[in-house]
Amino acid sequence: MRERSFRSRLILAFLLTSVLPMVLMTLFSYYNSTRVVQTSVDEMTQANLQQTQVNLNVWMDSYEDVLFQIYTNDEIVRMVDEMNAGQNAAVNRQAIRQYLRGLFYTKDYIQSMTILTDGKMTAFYDKLTASTSENSWMESCGYTEEELYRMISEDNETHVISTRRAAQFAGEDHYLFHIGHRIIDYRDMDKQVGVIILSIDEKLLREICLALQEEDQSGCDSFNFIVDERGNVVSYVNDGELEKHVVDMSLDPGAREEAYKEFVQETNVLDGNTVSVYTQYDDGLGWEIVHATNQAKAVEMLNTQQKLLVGISCLSLLLLGIIIYIMTGRLTGSVRYVASVMEEAGKGILGARIKITRMPTEMKLIANRFNQMMEALQSSVKKEKEAQDRRKDAEIKALEAQINPHFLYNTLDTINWMAIEKEAYDVSDAISSLAYILRYGIGDSNGIVTVYDEIEWLRKYLSLQQARLKNSFTCDIRVAPECGQVKIYKLLLQPFVENAILHGFKNTDGPHRLVITGEMDGGWLKVQIEDNGRGMDPEILRQIKMNQLPKTPAKNHIGMENAMARMRMYYGDGAKIQIESEMNVGTTVTIWILADRGEETE
Repeated sequence: MRERSFRSRLILAFLLTSVLPMVLMTLFSYYNSTRVVQTSVDEMTQANLQQTQVNLNVWMDSYEDVLFQIYTNDEIVRMVDEMNAGQNAAVNRQAIRQYLRGLFYTKDYIQSMTILTDGKMTAFYDKLTASTSENSWMESCGYTEEELYRMISEDNETHVISTRRAAQFAGEDHYLFHIGHRIIDYRDMDKQVGVIILSIDEKLLREICLALQEEDQSGCDSFNFIVDERGNVVSYVNDGELEKHVVDMSLDPGAREEAYKEFVQETNVLDGNTVSVYTQYDDGLGWEIVHATNQAKAVEMLNTQQKLLVGISCLSLLLLGIIIYIMTGRLTGSVRYVASVMEEAGKGILGARIKITRMPTEMKLIANRFNQMMEALQSSVKKEKEAQDRRKDAEIKALEAQINPHFLYNTLDTINWMAIEKEAYDVSDAISSLAYILRYGIGDSNGIVTVYDEIEWLRKYLSLQQARLKNSFTCDIRVAPECGQVKIYKLLLQPFVENAILHGFKNTDGPHRLVITGEMDGGWLKVQIEDNGRGMDPEILRQIKMNQLPKTPAKNHIGMENAMARMRMYYGDGAKIQIESEMNVGTTVTIWILADRGEETE
């Protein structure tokens, strides 16, 4: 009887001292997990919004570059001036149309380019209509031509016009948004010449918004959409909701989020009623990016976890009561150990893990589930930190790209005008070439361009080298027309050209000659750079071919070595380089690039 009484008392004492702490531990774990998951979802959502904003700004900047090429083009200014003066209107309109058509496919999603002149004339190229008289969007944009012209020409800023439905073509509705800028005549900055408007397919915005859409760590289905400063939908996951007025933008952020939530629930894009909304406002565009997410899966996952913890706890108590005499010491030690690790985790030590040793099966289950939860949590926090680091790097690079190049270009432009005022036209040409070279090289230095663009840049670069070296060498560039639109990475050819000028012609008697040729060889682009300089030492040539150049302070061949490394990284087996050189005779560099590899990379 005493033994039974002791066992009963021991079981009772164990139940009193174990059930309550375990219940509290389960509740604490559940609510703590809920808080951590919710915090993680909030942080990841904000990172998603900020990354979407960065992507949106990068894409908009790229289309503003196309706009810049048009409104600063002297030939466009001349033709529009003639149209304003009533001279050769039909001829100039056709020439402008041809010029716009040439720029049309430099960027995807451009559907129309339209010029409104100060003399109330119109010249455009429209992809949707392919017509010379019918514009696909003008009548449905919400503004008259006079209102558009007045709005865009009043300042030197880029104006954004929200998404509106254009005319229907091929049985499909097309929705366009527009960016516009006044045409600038740098000879008379105040003169009103006209405005240029780019019409861009809304699908671009949709792809930017959905680029990061996927089921995240918390199991939440989500998507992004955009609303303009008037509260109208600019981009959405389906066309039927575009242009709808969904919110009064004068409301405070909380009230706007409630309005967005009601709108998302009405569209039935997300299943369930557990919808949360987050917003990010872009001051530059005047647009608000909205992230809608359904957290029903996260709630369901947490409820399942709670039931699992409760079930494991009950089973543990039942088994522990049966084998209390045998396992009391071990169980007590195991419980204390698990509790201590969980306490560490509760203090924010994400590396806390339970080492699986000899312990009851129930405690092992708890330990495994806890370790899995901590692994998932730590992975989530790590990914969030990496996303924040990438965002910060992107913001810093964006700021540098906005400030330093613009300052440099503006300074060069000022010096250029000073040279023109002094009638130093050679100096002005050199400064203009330098500005072009810097803009090309600094902006998206790893971007993809056509061979024509790269050769045009090389011409500017070579003209500066000839001016610097007092025309001590001649250069002949011959590129077959079929090579012009082949796409390659920027600045791949320049290191080889620079090596020929700076090292091939050094300490040799003239006349110096540099020949650059380009042609198609089967499915390959073949570019050959030949000089009649002093040639390369056979040992150095062997080391370059074997990629075994010694690491020394000298930089004689570092440009060529880096260019060869870039080609291996970009193209793999889709690029080949052959270098032939003979002392006191010259060097020939031949480059083959698989013609379709550039498009795949892009």
